[in-house]
Amino acid sequence: MSTFLYRLGKFSYRRKWTVITGWLVLLIALAAAAVTLMKPFSSASSIPGTEAQRALDVLDKEFPSGGDSVMGKIVFRTAAGRTVTAGADGAAVRKAVASIDTVPGVKSAAAPAAAAGTVSRDGRTGIASVTFTADKAGDIDSAATAAIEEAADQARSAGLTVTLGGSAFDPVPTAAGGPGEAAGVLVTLIVLVLVFRSLRAAIIPLATALLGVAIGALSLLALTHVVEMDSTALILAVMLGLAVGVDYALFIVSRHQTQVRDGMDAEESTALAVGTAGSAVTFAGATVVIALTALTVVRIPFLSVMGLGAALTVVVAVLLALTLLPALLGLIGPRIASSRVPALRRSAQKAQDKRRAGDVTAGRRWASLMARRRWSVLLLGTVGLAVLAIPVADLRLGLARPSSSEEAVRAQEMTDEGFGPGYSGTLTILVQGDGGAATRSAAKAVADAVAKLPDVASVTAPVLSRTGDAAVVSVTPGSGPQSERTERLLTDIRTARDGIERGTDTDVDVTGTTAVNLDVASKLTDALPVYCLLVMGLAVLLLTLVFRSIAVPLKAALGFLLSLGGSLGVLVAVLQWGWFSSVLGTEASPTVISFLPILLVGILFGLAMDYEVFLVSRMREEHTKGKSPVDAMVQGFGHGSKVVTAAAVIMVSVFGSFIFADIQVTKGMGLALAVGVLLDAFVVRMTLVPAAMAVLRHAAWWLPRFLRRTLPNIDVEGEQLTLRQTPQTQPGRTEDALTR
Repeated sequence: MSTFLYRLGKFSYRRKWTVITGWLVLLIALAAAAVTLMKPFSSASSIPGTEAQRALDVLDKEFPSGGDSVMGKIVFRTAAGRTVTAGADGAAVRKAVASIDTVPGVKSAAAPAAAAGTVSRDGRTGIASVTFTADKAGDIDSAATAAIEEAADQARSAGLTVTLGGSAFDPVPTAAGGPGEAAGVLVTLIVLVLVFRSLRAAIIPLATALLGVAIGALSLLALTHVVEMDSTALILAVMLGLAVGVDYALFIVSRHQTQVRDGMDAEESTALAVGTAGSAVTFAGATVVIALTALTVVRIPFLSVMGLGAALTVVVAVLLALTLLPALLGLIGPRIASSRVPALRRSAQKAQDKRRAGDVTAGRRWASLMARRRWSVLLLGTVGLAVLAIPVADLRLGLARPSSSEEAVRAQEMTDEGFGPGYSGTLTILVQGDGGAATRSAAKAVADAVAKLPDVASVTAPVLSRTGDAAVVSVTPGSGPQSERTERLLTDIRTARDGIERGTDTDVDVTGTTAVNLDVASKLTDALPVYCLLVMGLAVLLLTLVFRSIAVPLKAALGFLLSLGGSLGVLVAVLQWGWFSSVLGTEASPTVISFLPILLVGILFGLAMDYEVFLVSRMREEHTKGKSPVDAMVQGFGHGSKVVTAAAVIMVSVFGSFIFADIQVTKGMGLALAVGVLLDAFVVRMTLVPAAMAVLRHAAWWLPRFLRRTLPNIDVEGEQLTLRQTPQTQPGRTEDALTR
């Protein structure tokens, strides 16, 4: 592989304008495709094959609603002692609803009515339903929304409190960037300048990463024409694409710049950097892609789309690092080693002089300290991460999408206050039989049984379908959709139905949005340990091939578990318990968004193995040269720690910038990934790994004899390529480059 990548790097360097033009043409083509084919995002969260989803499919057939029109709700509230259906307040409500009913784009608008269950018991709160002709919130005309807002303002002027909610007035958010993301990019640029001591060298990784994000995002937008996609998939792709795009380019440019400063010809250095560091980048990218595509084994459509979308951006990042990056390096040639900024030029020269003089670097000093205090470091690090993982015992997964607008949140709060928290989390019981009388009798038996269960606020009378083969019973829980009591109620209903099914020869299923969400959360909870074991097994297998060792892969896997536990613990403490919510702008919730932990496993696994390879492969390289295990660890850590530290800081800054987004789901993803990378890179890879290698010593590189014979020798760092190349140096070349 290293030889192929070497040739690819040299080709891209020599044919730079061809490569650059090719990528720009692709960008323009994708932009045109996205503009032409893009469709609004959806928030679908179904799982084909689950009870709740099967029942929903039957409901659509037996109780057709006449289309998939998007709906909104307008919540009215009067002062104490008055009602929304009588007097001046009732007249104001009816006038507002009648005005909304005539708005172009509105199919129908229904005023609050006690018979329809849309007026609270005290009469102070009422809900008007608005059905639009559009089938998605993003398709609603802005003029229609403005007219509805105007009607609501008229009701407000009459003394009513009015809020707009529901899917029509709380559309699925887009992934537009904001100040937080811009700050993350700025921090990334600063880190790159400090690493390279050159502004022109720092801009190149950032430019390729931004181009990769654009290509990945435009590809996903075009794919919305054929694939239903949540906006979260695009946000994740942007987040991950930017982080890995910068990191992969950083590894290659760092090696290239060092070689040029040592006197190597710029073209030869570019090809060699792509062949060596590019091999590790390819392996790291493949690891992340495998972990993300493995999400498809969970068989949850929206999660599969998220995983495949993010994997696409990683593939683009790798391809750009191997082709466009050397082309851009060809544009600046040997100037990669220099800087026009005097302070940066002096700093680069000083660092070069120290390296030539053989001064001990900060990385080597840190590794030596970890080796001397290895047992204390292992104990403190392990205990610390274990303490952070304690909140995981309280982890609860849910799937309800938090409202993205303040008014939609207020509308939900008014609904909960007026009707109870379970009003928005109705459970629908579907009874299927062979005839009207039998079906009606079974449905009545179900309604009577459910009414006696704990935490049931109300049960409606059975409603028979036109065919008489199905009936529905609506159950309003006494608790909210994400409450543990509602989850227990769902389980109780499904337990209570068994006897009725046997006695009446009918099928009884529970569905509704709440039931679907709880089924999705349950499915993900069950899949999490299986998926974790899958990627852990993959890690051990791949690292065994790379390092030809048993202890190193096992150590890497255990370290991944420690960082995963710590990051999940922080996630629970912040998102469920509400710690630091005022600082981070997060909102405490009874549950964590159900796909966050499994996404964290996949992404953190890939990034953890990324850092493991870049650090430990240099240790292995030093060991194969004859150094003792501890000396090899110190020397190898000294070579790789600076770049890995910079890469981790960039990852944390990019992911952390999304914590300050306006969307709660985005905040959760940013927090989970930022904390995960922070713990894995700085606590596990930079602290526990050197200490563990010092403890293992020769055992770290032990491999059974039969495996030595059968396993292929994978040269991830391109060591053989390095040995075959002869650096083209000239006297005084380095000093000239630095002052150019």
